[in-house]
Amino acid sequence: MRTKPKPTRLDRVFARLDREPERPAHISVPTMSRHRIVLLGATLAFYAAIVWAIIITSWLVRLDWQVMFFRPYQQWAEIHAFVDYYVVLGQRGPTAVMVAAWLGWRSWRQHTLRPLLALGVSLLLLNVTVGAAKIGMGRLGPHYATTVGSNEMWLGGDIFPSGHTANAVVTWGILAYLASTPRARRWLSALSAVTSLGVGLSTVYLGTHWLSDVLLGWAAGLLILLALPWFEPLIARSEAWIFDLRDRWRERRTGTVTVSVPATPVGAPVLLKPCAVGAEDEAAARESAPAARSPRATVHSPVYLAPGPHTARAERTPVTPAGSRRPPHPDRVPRGTPQTARPLTGG
Repeated sequence: MRTKPKPTRLDRVFARLDREPERPAHISVPTMSRHRIVLLGATLAFYAAIVWAIIITSWLVRLDWQVMFFRPYQQWAEIHAFVDYYVVLGQRGPTAVMVAAWLGWRSWRQHTLRPLLALGVSLLLLNVTVGAAKIGMGRLGPHYATTVGSNEMWLGGDIFPSGHTANAVVTWGILAYLASTPRARRWLSALSAVTSLGVGLSTVYLGTHWLSDVLLGWAAGLLILLALPWFEPLIARSEAWIFDLRDRWRERRTGTVTVSVPATPVGAPVLLKPCAVGAEDEAAARESAPAARSPRATVHSPVYLAPGPHTARAERTPVTPAGSRRPPHPDRVPRGTPQTARPLTGG
């Protein structure tokens, strides 16, 4: 007795990839729940607290200088090559290409543009908010600091908050945001948190950012992910507009025009006018089209009947038989006729 080989995990993955692309019946779209609003408010308060602590040159600025003088890239020089490659996970160009390729494949499989549009909206918000904060506060980095112990604010720099850290939070966090199941969302959230944490610490190790820059970068990226459900209606309208534009382009290329017919209200009475049909027209119609059958005549006829339409018994015209139903007999005489004497025969 032969048994079928048990499919491996790789076989199941390829079987899922070979299936026809189909739009899922239900796509989970995050909403601005009370829990999310509370997290958004707490993250915004943390963002404001970091900025205020740097402006007033508090203990956080002194911690920044202490970490800079510690010079982690000299203390652990053996991991310098690895950190140089790992920090690429926070650069906008390579990460955007990798994540866009994955989300583009998901868009094709699910017949929806929401993953790509959500990524585009999040990157646009990242460029606007983080870029405006960088230019507005103008803080110099550790390698360009001028005065020991100062906050280095409004001196034409562009490192506060950390763009690498905020980009890592948004780019990898969007995968968790777009996850289709709660389990996948939890795993991807943990993975994106670890990745963004490592990217932020890598910039501190290399000396390109202060520690407070990384803290503000984490908060900036998290604010964008938490506020993204507010832009879901805009994403839905953009998707509908793009699909409508695609359909019109296809119609223009193929030369077909879609005509919209006004719908007739259900239940509206339809007036039928009798039409006078002559004998010739009736004969022609009878030859060209088969005779209409009654609902009872739609049942299949027995095999011994001749081919063609048959009249139902209920539609036949009753015929009264003429004369007697008795079979003819030579010895019987109809009633009312005079009887004649029969010839006698004998011997």
